[in-house]
Amino acid sequence: MLRSLGRKIRDSLQRTRRVLIDPLRDLVRGRRLDEDLIREIEAVLLRADVGVKATRRMIDGLREDVKAGKLEKGEDAIAYLKKSVAAMWPPEELGLKFAAPGPTVLLVTGVNGVGKTTTIAKLCHALRADGKTVLLGACDTFRAGAVRQLEVWAERIGVEVVRGQQGGDPAAVAFDACAAGAARGVDVVILDTAGRLQTQDALMRQLEKIAKVAGKRIEGAPHESLLVLDATSGQNAVVQAEHFARAVPLTGLVITKLDGTAKGGVVIAVREACGVPVKFIGVGETAEDLQPFDPRAFIDGLFGPADDED
Repeated sequence: MLRSLGRKIRDSLQRTRRVLIDPLRDLVRGRRLDEDLIREIEAVLLRADVGVKATRRMIDGLREDVKAGKLEKGEDAIAYLKKSVAAMWPPEELGLKFAAPGPTVLLVTGVNGVGKTTTIAKLCHALRADGKTVLLGACDTFRAGAVRQLEVWAERIGVEVVRGQQGGDPAAVAFDACAAGAARGVDVVILDTAGRLQTQDALMRQLEKIAKVAGKRIEGAPHESLLVLDATSGQNAVVQAEHFARAVPLTGLVITKLDGTAKGGVVIAVREACGVPVKFIGVGETAEDLQPFDPRAFIDGLFGPADDED
């Protein structure tokens, strides 16, 4: 199973490897690791959407090791970068944390178009396959289409939806969903929020309110606050993560559409920018393609396994 997962992630990162590791290998082959080469390596990292902050940290560390005489050949830089990225993911609990007693409340947020509703459906599928009961709260009361989309997915999966009146208070729907989840003894309540633009202060305040109301109804809720980000948006995903983290304490990120972009380096950029763990990645369209994030599989998919390195 782990080998199959590794292959899936590796396949999904093909486009990113073409703009990151392939150019790096061509760049460093047979060269001395001097300042000119370090600057060229820096440019490749930025083009791969690794982000300014993460790139600066890694390049500074690379320079220090070169000055200390630890690295000399151009090829040494790739092993150094892989090790540096791996250090960003120390041993930590990357799975969902469940409340005892339940229900566990998951708050899912993100801007329109990132695949939030589809991600919720895939989460429901995985939770149901794990034997858990699920209830959905349709807290995006501003768009009738959003509620209907959630209901269509719910019908396919076989879960119920708590909804309110169009234009009503999203926090009231969150309260009702939490109350219904507690009364029915379900394992997990998932709150779908509006596709908010992080620059719209009123909507961000509404997100804060939803989180507070959920906590008033069920102690400790939301137990997980997941932000869905679209990998194809590149550095804009970093900006979104920083803004959403100010509105609600994020416990995890879900990065979708990794299979359709050359910007897979954004996973590194987001981790560096906000320090929130990546808990799931989307590597395809089917329900099984929402995978728990495996740092080692990701790093091997990005740089190639150790035995592939030159």
